[in-house]
Amino acid sequence: MAALSSEPNILPIAQIGDPVLRQRAREVTREELLGDTTQRFIDDLIATMRDANGAGLAAIQVSEPVRIVAIEVGDNPRYPYKPKIPLTVLVNPVLTPLTEETFDVFEGCLSVPNLRGEVTRTVGVRVQAWDRHGNDIDLEVWGLSAGTYQHECDHLDGKLFVDRVKDPATLCTWETFDRFHKEAFIKRAEALVAKHGG
Repeated sequence: MAALSSEPNILPIAQIGDPVLRQRAREVTREELLGDTTQRFIDDLIATMRDANGAGLAAIQVSEPVRIVAIEVGDNPRYPYKPKIPLTVLVNPVLTPLTEETFDVFEGCLSVPNLRGEVTRTVGVRVQAWDRHGNDIDLEVWGLSAGTYQHECDHLDGKLFVDRVKDPATLCTWETFDRFHKEAFIKRAEALVAKHGG
């Protein structure tokens, strides 16, 4: 397909309370995926994620309820402790747990500004999806990165991380997280990365 000439658009990110975030996103057909409109939208989704310094962004977060997510972790100032994830676009993803082992992680979300809370995630998941060109993806993801994939795919079923916070007492602003919880959490995160490599 010829490259699209126009620059990507930065899209508005829906905020908690917007009903679109509580929908179940619909599957995308291969024909729809390969069309210019969806390819342009994926460019916009990636650009919006990067502009907001997100580790990922689901289509539903920009008010497009289709089963597409973008994930990328580089040198992210919001999550300096996260292992790098190259740009990955998942279409119609299915996540399958690979273990019963779990870990607790402080999560935040571009759709829930200035709030973090502790969520329990599965340590390893199998990810099956299409990439943006309709090619099959089938990979295993472990550790903190597995949590990132679970968080983003939750959006496709209308779930936010606040729904999974096991103890409301862990909810905090970014400022209070940095002041009271960050140091201890980073030690836990580093131990998880050392054990699982992700």
